[in-house]
Amino acid sequence: MPQLTGVTAKGTPGKKPEISFKTPLSVENNATAILQEGDGETLKNGDRLCMQLTQYSLKTGEEVATTWDTNVPDCSLVFNESDEPGSAESATLAQIANSTLKGKKINTTFGVGINDGSGDNQNYLLVATPVSQSKDLEKAEGKKVKDVPADLPKVTTDADGKPSIDMNGYKGSDKLVAQTLIEGNGPEITDDTYAAVVKYTGWLLDGKQFDSSWDRNDTFTATLNGGVIQGWTEGLRGKKVGSQVLLVVPPDLGYGDKEQGEIPANSTLVFVVDILAKY
Repeated sequence: MPQLTGVTAKGTPGKKPEISFKTPLSVENNATAILQEGDGETLKNGDRLCMQLTQYSLKTGEEVATTWDTNVPDCSLVFNESDEPGSAESATLAQIANSTLKGKKINTTFGVGINDGSGDNQNYLLVATPVSQSKDLEKAEGKKVKDVPADLPKVTTDADGKPSIDMNGYKGSDKLVAQTLIEGNGPEITDDTYAAVVKYTGWLLDGKQFDSSWDRNDTFTATLNGGVIQGWTEGLRGKKVGSQVLLVVPPDLGYGDKEQGEIPANSTLVFVVDILAKY
């Protein structure tokens, strides 16, 4: 990556830094620099990093936006120290962060200059500080809920946490069902939650499985502001990280009268969702 020059940072590591540079600042696109060394634990490969971000105008030096004031850091990055950008032109911000933070510690502050040729309003300095790290869960962890209604589908899990289901004669519901099966003790999904990281399996009411992240040995990032069906957005709200949730989604909160792959039109959908992280 090109080297970012002319930017300095002052202040206590882990708190909002005082950033200085002469304006207008000319930078190469995706130029980076460590502005302040961290004083926390060394970043761990595979951990989710929560980073405080501040954006500055390259033209005026004005602060455009910051997460420090609301103390709601961006936790979308899972640190991958082997994720190297191919070139500065094609590098993503995630790749730049992974490359720049390799071997660094919590509370390290780094800067990235964006100059992609799209004009002054889109060119800026991004200053980022990872303030915490955590490992995503691999499956639901918590206390089994004892008072699950007896007429709902019966869910069992194998040793790895993968669910299977017995529909138990269940005929569906015209209203959303969001039944917690395992109560986690992590943070709660709220209206302000951007995304939940989950593992899930989905079935039709006849017991036919139509999708499973478990079978792909992968997680799914469910963006809750329009990126998933309404039944997920409503059903996961108020649930905690670590929980396993049984969702019964009527057609009007699912795919409605539209066929969707193996899902016929007007289908009630049954999901078991393990909530592994949120941000």
